[in-house]
Amino acid sequence: MAAARQVRATLVLGHGAGGGVETPDLVALSRELPQAGVTVVRVEQPWRVAGRKVAAPPPQLDVAWRAVLGHLDIEGALVVGGRSAGARVACRTAIELGAMGCLALAFPLHPPGRAEVTRVHELTAAGVPTLVVQGGKDPFGAPEQFPDGPATVRPVPYADHSFRVAKAAPLTQREAIGLVVGHVRTWLGDLLG
Repeated sequence: MAAARQVRATLVLGHGAGGGVETPDLVALSRELPQAGVTVVRVEQPWRVAGRKVAAPPPQLDVAWRAVLGHLDIEGALVVGGRSAGARVACRTAIELGAMGCLALAFPLHPPGRAEVTRVHELTAAGVPTLVVQGGKDPFGAPEQFPDGPATVRPVPYADHSFRVAKAAPLTQREAIGLVVGHVRTWLGDLLG
């Protein structure tokens, strides 16, 4: 947990199916946001805690997420979020948990190559102000594939689902992660007033 000195909000983040709480975007947010008064709590998903490599079905993830949130001492406003599978969980539970906002990093709008199998209903289920930060080359849904309305979508040009950019891209890896942090910091500033 990365705690802020004067806490305005607590951002609780879950990771995706392909990585843990050590992904560069989650690490960068936990390093940078406390300076803006936001305590960041990164939650290891239950399948990783159990030593498994495959995520549990969504209903089981939601139950575990609710249990973890029930044990946290939240200071300030609650904002829930995560990357990929963690973003889906946060969206499905945001209203129920009393969150003020929801952060969806690399939201998997659809399986790669199957845009007709949409998960937009999970995004709209958040029911609170929601920010999607999406790689411009994310095979799970490019920024322009998101519908207008339920969420604010901010792109990270040239980035894939993990916010990685090719060496030939006109954007460095450090700059890509900096964009993620910048988008989140700006959104949180607006959300918290």
